Amino acid sequence: MNEMTRIIKLIPICLLCCGSAAVLTACSDFLEEYSQDTDYVRSWKDLDELLIGDCYWPVNATEQFNTQSNLGMFIHLLADELEEQNTNYPEGFAMYDDHQRLFGYLTWQQRSGQNETYSGFYPENAFWTQLYKKINIANNILSSLEKVPRSTDDEIEGTAKVEGEARFLRAYYYLTLVSLYGQPYDPATATSKSGVPLKTSPEVEDVKWQRNTVDETFRLIESDLLAADKAFNNVTKEKRSIFRADQTAVRLLLSRVYLYMQQWQKAAEYAQLVIDRHPQLQDLRTTRTPMMLKGNVENIFSMGGDDLPAMIGYQAQGLRVSKSQYNTYASTDLRRQQWLWKNGVFQGLTLRQDASDHFTTPLDTTSAKYYYYGYTGFLIHDTSPISSLFWMRSAEAYLNLAEAQACMGNDEAARTAVNTLRRNRFGNNTTLWQLTSTGNQLVNDIRQERRRELILQGHRWFDLRRYRVSTVLPEKISIAHNYTYYEERGSSKPLETRRFLLTEDDPSWTQPIPQEVLDFNTGMEGNGNTWREYTITPTED
Repeated sequence: MNEMTRIIKLIPICLLCCGSAAVLTACSDFLEEYSQDTDYVRSWKDLDELLIGDCYWPVNATEQFNTQSNLGMFIHLLADELEEQNTNYPEGFAMYDDHQRLFGYLTWQQRSGQNETYSGFYPENAFWTQLYKKINIANNILSSLEKVPRSTDDEIEGTAKVEGEARFLRAYYYLTLVSLYGQPYDPATATSKSGVPLKTSPEVEDVKWQRNTVDETFRLIESDLLAADKAFNNVTKEKRSIFRADQTAVRLLLSRVYLYMQQWQKAAEYAQLVIDRHPQLQDLRTTRTPMMLKGNVENIFSMGGDDLPAMIGYQAQGLRVSKSQYNTYASTDLRRQQWLWKNGVFQGLTLRQDASDHFTTPLDTTSAKYYYYGYTGFLIHDTSPISSLFWMRSAEAYLNLAEAQACMGNDEAARTAVNTLRRNRFGNNTTLWQLTSTGNQLVNDIRQERRRELILQGHRWFDLRRYRVSTVLPEKISIAHNYTYYEERGSSKPLETRRFLLTEDDPSWTQPIPQEVLDFNTGMEGNGNTWREYTITPTED
């Protein structure tokens, strides 16, 4: 670790997360000692090292949810993509510990850390704190860039690259925060509804933080991405890794942001720029290669890991792909055949490469034991080459373009975009993949296509939120999740199943601000999350 990395690591953003007077005093003393000394930044390469080591989201091994290995996996629990699994594969055994840990998220409790017995709370602020920590690293990098030399072509290009990546990451992190803890972007109310606290300076500030508006949050995100796009205009060296952001990643995120902001024309323009540069799609008609591999031709960017194989299991106290999600795929849809595995009542996700390399003989995919040996039991402790949260690929650009064009009434352009994707997801018979709908039905068809294509990749919850306030075909749904209590830890014997309902206008369509954050930042506004009632229901298999 170089000296610059060591210094910035010691500058926490404690006031946004949690802290103490002692920490603040130490922080102030440290900053006073080093605030006038810029000799630690010799060149853009020092900041590039910091960017790689501390600003990108870390890739951790696949572990059980209760270990919080890859933070943010709770996003997969909020929508309608997963549901609980209450029976074992033959000769199988129950999962344990994860079940209790995910209770607060799966059932949309008033506090996300609520335990299943209502006797206490798990920590709630780990993801929030990590996001703001990464944001503060980006703040420090951007501030320090002003001091590095830019005399040679290499220095000019190097600083531009670092700026582009730092601004992209800061925007991505703020977009994640506001999409969880802020209200969805409604053009009519964005200037008055609450987003998340914004901090762009590197200094520790002795204040109690309050929330900026949704509009202010999105304007910062937009500004950062536009500046990143401009910075990357000065980068001529070819990109070597999907694990570093580039101009294509910036433009794909811009198209997503403009889709969230309902600025359809801009969303379409940036999606088209992505397709112009990166049109490749993986053709499921000619390959059965798993999608979550580094070599997937659709990959544009990825950072972070994936814990889904350790969360989904053909075992009591486990999770499965929901029946409603599975049923969105036609029997002729190759995604249903290649991305999902079904046995009895269980539906598993197979986007990752299975654990075949752990065994000397091939795994039998027709066996009821396959998912345990291929995923749940033997991918644990492995590291995924691709993230299930921060993964960007060309398929999203086609979907963004299709939705934006449909919302502007450009049906033919919308169908062309979505059908280009669908052609690679079905057989060669055009009647299988060609959408011919128009108007609102086309908008709905594209939304359903988005649900199928982006399954468990961190999009569904955010999409459901924005559909609620869309000026084109607004859509509100309710979601029911069951939660089963068991005889004991690791038991397969259910005692009682409770059904929790997230209604159409429930405050918990926005996640509760972590209690640790509210406690420290006196007066910070919460999201009005309320006590969650339930009904007793028969336990499902």
